[in-house]
Amino acid sequence: MIPRPEHNISRANISRNALKVMYRLRDAGYQAFLVGGGVRDLLLGREPKDFDIATDAHPEDVRRLFRNCRLIGRRFRLAHVFFGRDIVEVATFRASDQEEGGDEDDTLLVKDEEGRILRDNRYGTIDDDVWRRDFTANALYYNIEDFSIWDYAGGVDDIRAGVLRLIGDPEDRYREDPVRLLRAVRFAAKLGFRVEPETEQPLTTLAPLLESVPPARLFDEVLKLFLSGHGVASYDLLRRYGHFHQLFPAVDRLLDSEAGEPYRALLLASLQNTDQRVAADEPVTPVFLFSVLMWGPVRRRAAELEEAGEPPIQALLLAADEVMDAQQSQVAIPRRITAPMKELMVTQLKLNRTRGKRVLGLLGQTRFRAAYDFLCLRAKVGDADPALAEFWTQLQELDEAQRIAAVDPGRRRPADGATEEQPQADGEDPARPRRRRRRPRRRKPGGGTD
Repeated sequence: MIPRPEHNISRANISRNALKVMYRLRDAGYQAFLVGGGVRDLLLGREPKDFDIATDAHPEDVRRLFRNCRLIGRRFRLAHVFFGRDIVEVATFRASDQEEGGDEDDTLLVKDEEGRILRDNRYGTIDDDVWRRDFTANALYYNIEDFSIWDYAGGVDDIRAGVLRLIGDPEDRYREDPVRLLRAVRFAAKLGFRVEPETEQPLTTLAPLLESVPPARLFDEVLKLFLSGHGVASYDLLRRYGHFHQLFPAVDRLLDSEAGEPYRALLLASLQNTDQRVAADEPVTPVFLFSVLMWGPVRRRAAELEEAGEPPIQALLLAADEVMDAQQSQVAIPRRITAPMKELMVTQLKLNRTRGKRVLGLLGQTRFRAAYDFLCLRAKVGDADPALAEFWTQLQELDEAQRIAAVDPGRRRPADGATEEQPQADGEDPARPRRRRRRPRRRKPGGGTD
């Protein structure tokens, strides 16, 4: 136990709502600890994203104490205490998997034949709970009773040394939950820690275990890996350990081919841009991320369909459907992401046009800015014409009359410099005055014969 004078964690840096939850649990006679990444980040002098609580109170006990509480999960039963948009997660101490179980119900720890945990709702003490956690850096408990840190596995020393180490036998722990393979990558990338050799060794050999993880769960993990401000480092480690191939096989094959250079450069440029935006507290979107990720395979397939006679836009849409349908078995990208992805990709083709009335219409589209940013990234790495990106950059800086002149230079202008409302017909000589069309003369009623 590390007493308050020997560590740097202060209640002033802990969420007021998390403190409220811990104090109410303590006052009701339960143990209450801030646990996991919140303690780790506070020790590192960082601002935690989440404040999670561990307690000996069961989920139903937590719900009785907090009217603003909802119980979630089946595999891991958790209590979420709501304070507006802020959610404090409360987990009950888990029992050691070495203990004897009872009947097969929700109180059991259940594993499959490969050692993967299917259900984990057997409750125990803090002395049991620590050995169920994954990394030593995440197995630290801040006690609200006396503000001490409880460190069972040497996590404080590992944090000070910048080491990421699994608790227990690494191979067994990865098999229990293969997502820990990705968590090892994410924490190493996020914290800048080196992975301890025994923890690192199975990362490559056990990469195929990711095939057993539900694709929807892998989607959530991909967002954490690439949209949290450490995307470039995550990408490098995923490629090193073979995880990227398990997540995006078609993309990985293209990146390893001779034709993959522009797409490697595009992906890295996008991830660098995303990391910079996160650091500047600017918004990032999964639509843009997955559009860049899948752009290479989609464009390659679209080129094949164009050679077979499909029009460019139709070829791109068909290719996007094929590539994304195949991708769903690895990382399930929801429709709310794939629909705007296809729109963003199709707009890349539309941005090739720089003449005509329809060009200006693109400026007002909802996703124009994202499509423009995508085009600029492509131009930067040689996947698009830099002059095209420059055209769209300059067009946005012009006023309305100048934009019209830029996209339709053949329009006549009156002497006062204003632009006429009606454009000339295609192929018409701008120097020639337009002839006035005569209306046919009306016949008087009864003035002719059938």
